[in-house]
Amino acid sequence: MGLFGAVSREVKYITSLARILKRVSKVQGDPDLLTVDQIEESVDRHADRPALMEDDTVWTYAEMDAYANRVAHWAVAQGLKPGDTVAIYMQNRIEYFPIWYGLSKVGVVGALLNNQLFGSSLAHTITIAEARHIIVDVDLQDNFESARGELKDMPTDWFACGACPGRSFEEALEGQPDDRPARDRRAGEKAADTCLKMFTSGTTGLPKVARMTHTRVLTYMNTFAVASRSNDEDRVMMVLPLYHATGGLCGVGTAIMAGGAVIVRRRFSASSFWDEAIRYKATILMYVGELCRFLMAQDSTPKEREHQIRCAIGNGLRPDVWTRFVKRTGIEFIVEFYGATEGNVALLNVGGQPGSIGRVAPYLKSRFNIELIRHDVETSEPVRNAEGHAIVVEPDEVGEAIGEIKPGDPRYRFDGYANKEETEKKILRDVFETGDAWFRTGDLMKRDKLGNYYFIDRIGDTYRWMAENVATSEVEEAIGVLDSVEQAVVYGVKVPGYDGRAGMAAITTGDDFDLDSLMLRLKEDLPAYARPIFLRLRTEPDTTGTFKYRKKDLKEDGFDPVKVGEPLFYLDPETGRYEPLDGPAYEAINGGNLRF
Repeated sequence: MGLFGAVSREVKYITSLARILKRVSKVQGDPDLLTVDQIEESVDRHADRPALMEDDTVWTYAEMDAYANRVAHWAVAQGLKPGDTVAIYMQNRIEYFPIWYGLSKVGVVGALLNNQLFGSSLAHTITIAEARHIIVDVDLQDNFESARGELKDMPTDWFACGACPGRSFEEALEGQPDDRPARDRRAGEKAADTCLKMFTSGTTGLPKVARMTHTRVLTYMNTFAVASRSNDEDRVMMVLPLYHATGGLCGVGTAIMAGGAVIVRRRFSASSFWDEAIRYKATILMYVGELCRFLMAQDSTPKEREHQIRCAIGNGLRPDVWTRFVKRTGIEFIVEFYGATEGNVALLNVGGQPGSIGRVAPYLKSRFNIELIRHDVETSEPVRNAEGHAIVVEPDEVGEAIGEIKPGDPRYRFDGYANKEETEKKILRDVFETGDAWFRTGDLMKRDKLGNYYFIDRIGDTYRWMAENVATSEVEEAIGVLDSVEQAVVYGVKVPGYDGRAGMAAITTGDDFDLDSLMLRLKEDLPAYARPIFLRLRTEPDTTGTFKYRKKDLKEDGFDPVKVGEPLFYLDPETGRYEPLDGPAYEAINGGNLRF
C-alpha cells in the first residue's frame, strides 16, 4: 500500500471511530438515560415505518410500541415492581424484543434465557435468574417441562405464541391498554441499574447471570448503528438468537436506533438463506463465524450476488472464510468486533483488515481499555516478573486480553455476576501496580505493529463449538452419571474446516459400558452442540503426580488413530450413533468429506 493509500486508510479509521465515540460518549455520560428512553424516541420519529418483520407479518414502530405498552401494563397488573425480574424462554419471534422493551418501561428486568437449554441446565438458569414470572414459547413446552421437576421454586409460568396448556400470555395482554405507562413508573431508575439479565457460561461451569446495565445495553445498541452507518431504509437479517447480545442487542440496535427494520427468522438455514435475504430485501447481516462458514460450504449460486446486503456485522469470522465470503457475496463492508457480554474489553474492526477483531492505533491506545499480558498455558495464570507484576507482550506475541476495572467510569466498569465468588474469579489484582484490578477475558490474542488484534484461542477448559461455549465440567458430569463410567475427561480438539473446537471425551470405562446407553444419556442431559463429537475409551486414567489429568497431552493427540492407540469413536451425523473411528474415517473428516 502506497503513502496515499495508508493516509486514506488512517483518515477512514479515525473518522469512523470519532463518529462511534461521539455517540457512545453521549450515552455513557448521561447517568439518567434509560434504554427505553432512546427506544421511545426512535418510535416517535419513525412511527409509521416497519420495525419488525416475521414471515408475512410486519409491525410498524407504533404497533411495536403499542404491544410493548400492553406488556408493561400486564407487568404492573401482576404486582411487579422496578427491579423485579421476568424470564423470557422463547424462540426468535416478532414479540421477543417488544416483550423485554415493554417490561423495561416499568422498570422490570427481562432475563433472556438460552432457548436451547432444557432439563437441569435450564432449571439452573431459571433459578439464578431469580424471576417471579416466566414467559414460555409454546413450541418449547416440552423442554420447559423437563426442568420443572428440578426446580424448588417455580416462577409463575405464562405460555406465548400459540394455543397453550395453561396461562395464556396473549389472552392476558388483550385486556391491557396500549398507551404508554407514565414515566414515573420507573422513577428513580438510573443508567447504572440493571436493564437485562443475560447468561454466559464464562470459562467454567454452568451458565452465570451477567447483569446488563442501561448504559451497557445502549452502548451495544448504538455502537453498531453508527459503525454500520444504518438508516431508516435498512433491514437487518436476524438469524442469530435474540437471547445473545450479538443478535438481541447489537443487531436489534443497528435497526431500531436508526429507524430500520429487524427481519426476525426462527432459525438459520444455509440452503435457504439467500432466498430469504432476497425476499425480505435485507441490507445488513448479523453473523457469527460459523454462519459464514456454513454459507461458504454451500455450492455457489447466482443468488449470492442478487441480494441487497451491503454490510455484515458480527464476530468470529476467520481469515480463511473472510476472503472467500467477500469474494463470493460481494459484501465488502464487514464490521467484525470483539466483546464479552459481561466484560469491559471491546474491539471493533472498522478498517476491514481480514481476520482482525479490531484495531487500536498506537496513538489512540489511551482511549481503549485493553492490554495483552503473558500467559502460562499450564497454570492458566499470568506470567509475573520479579516484582510480582504482569508482563505486557511484544507485537505478534500471544497473551491474555485484560481490561482495567475502574468502578466510576462506564468504559472501565465490570458489573460482574450475581454470584460474588464467580465475579472474583474474573478479576486479576496487583497486575501492574499494587492495588489495581483488571478483568480477565479468558481469551488469548496477539497484536501486530499497526495495532490490529487477532483472536487466538480461549483459555482453560471451555471450548467453543457451533458458535456456543461448552463447559467441560457440565459434559463430564453428564457422562459420569453412568455407572459404567469410572472417569470422564472432556476437552476440545481442532477439526479442519471448522471454527472453534469439537468436543472429545476420554472415558475410563467399566465392564458394562455401552455406547448406546451413553448416547441416550447425552441426549437427555445436553444440548446437541455440547455432546462430544469424539470418544476415546481407556482402561485407566493418565494423571500427573498430583492426580491432575493430562489434558494438554490428550489435546495434542487429538482424534488421530495413529497417535492415540486406543479405541476411538465419532458421532456419525447420519446414524446419530458413535461409530468406530479408523483410518478411512479419520481421512474423511480431515478431508471435509464427512461433516458434522
